[in-house]
Amino acid sequence: MSAPLLEVNDLHAGYGRAEVLTGLNLKLDKGQVVTVIGPNGAGKSTTLNALMGVLPSRGRVRFDGVDLAEATLEDRVMLGLALVPEKRELFTTMPVEDNLVLGGYRAMRLRVPNWRGALERVYGLFPRLKERRAQLAGTLSGGERQMLAVGRALMSGPKLLMLDEPSLGLAPLVVRDIFNTIDRLRTEGVSILLVEQNARAALQVADHGYVLETGEIVLDGPAEALAQDARVIETYLGAQKKD
Repeated sequence: MSAPLLEVNDLHAGYGRAEVLTGLNLKLDKGQVVTVIGPNGAGKSTTLNALMGVLPSRGRVRFDGVDLAEATLEDRVMLGLALVPEKRELFTTMPVEDNLVLGGYRAMRLRVPNWRGALERVYGLFPRLKERRAQLAGTLSGGERQMLAVGRALMSGPKLLMLDEPSLGLAPLVVRDIFNTIDRLRTEGVSILLVEQNARAALQVADHGYVLETGEIVLDGPAEALAQDARVIETYLGAQKKD
């Protein structure tokens, strides 16, 4: 059996003296979609920021066979980690296509042949971005900005795509489109770590799920099993039962 693409053991991280993660453990295999669900303040975004190296942390993180203990943010990008942050953080005064090209930094540095060809793949996933490729990113709708943020991350050819609350603040129809895209990427073999408050949608596209509460994992298992778990239904799915 091959080693996990991502293996996290006893991860601690926080802000200043406030520790948010208190010994988190999780793993993700190549080609898997793994989701972390939980309430506001549980530490979901902190988890992704710690894995990306945006926040200092302690514990053991191995990614694609490499121990990340001494790895900088840039090291992690070059190893193949890509994070789409909750606030998307686009270059709002630049056109859509320039944002995407900047996302190809890793592929360019690695001298990937014809790395700009990834643009067509992104435009295939998000035709609306192709229509708006000359438009300034700051003039896009919320849904289009999320598409651009995901597309920019995919331009790097990541080994692991980490998504932080991709449905946040979006209209239901746009949320459906975003999760359809995640499902499509999954069928293409893209490995994804998905942090999401919309537990129902997240568990529908994921292979495995973790429930994070107050900085530690309290439950995990196959996504399908978690979606049937009485505690998960009561806490996270109950209000959506009639959907």
